Amino acid sequence: MTRATRIFINGFGRIGRTIFRQVMTGSRPIEVVGINDVAALDTCAYLLRYDSVFGPFPTPIKVAPGVLDVAGRQVAFHHASDLRLLDLSDVDVVLECTGQAHTRDVAQAGLDAGARRVLISGPSKAADVTVVLGAQDTLPDTARIVSNASRTTNAIAPLLRTLDDRARIGRAHITTIHCTTGSQPTVDRPGDRLERSRAAGESIVPTSTSAAAQLATILPGLADRLSVAAVRIPSISVSAIDAVIQLNTPPRRSGRAAPRYCRWPGDRRDRRPLCVHRFQGADGKPDPCPSRNPAGRRTTDPHLWLVR
Repeated sequence: MTRATRIFINGFGRIGRTIFRQVMTGSRPIEVVGINDVAALDTCAYLLRYDSVFGPFPTPIKVAPGVLDVAGRQVAFHHASDLRLLDLSDVDVVLECTGQAHTRDVAQAGLDAGARRVLISGPSKAADVTVVLGAQDTLPDTARIVSNASRTTNAIAPLLRTLDDRARIGRAHITTIHCTTGSQPTVDRPGDRLERSRAAGESIVPTSTSAAAQLATILPGLADRLSVAAVRIPSISVSAIDAVIQLNTPPRRSGRAAPRYCRWPGDRRDRRPLCVHRFQGADGKPDPCPSRNPAGRRTTDPHLWLVR
């Protein structure tokens, strides 16, 4: 019997709690052996029990001193300001979800505590390698600190790689349509960036995105053919990618009715399904890890419009 991968979650915020929910309600061989967060355990348990996006947690949650009990499965809960203060020698992977792992010193704390590897939940220059499944998924044995990039990068990079491999992208412009995050205020207040000083629930905010730099790193051959823009929208969850792509080899639609997939001449193996349902952002909220195929259509040859 294969031993479960033992993970430790550092940072029990929005991402940390979502990962924990997936592990505890799923069937994959993954075991959460510990959690670390500076917030009070009662507060963290409450936010896990009642989630504004995903709804109530499906099983009972209890707390005891230093322990989060989920349906009888007890997980150690720590409040260490530095992971080096903990013994993580039995941990396979530290999931670094604090959003603070921008420097090597912070990112390496889990390794110094004894863990075998660290996986950063967002973009980080401190990582040995950035991995996006379907776009750049080679993991060298020497890479002990790995970044999973951003959600928008994960949404668009695999599509861009497939399109460039099969049809050669001439030019592409991508707009990330991003839900609000904790960096935006609920009411107007002074901030480091003027555009993010406005009330998140009242404005569509043109802004920048880290996806531009990440795409250039993950798909360097496309760097000079891509442009990226971003807007924040007043939605608590679910983001989208709007991409207009000029292809050197236009795809053919399948059938006479609404297209169900795109394929390229001479290649019957690699068919990319298109979403034909009237899927809306709210439809993605119940699922903490939605996998939606892109909706797409040809505009004027050789252009392709995709929304994911």
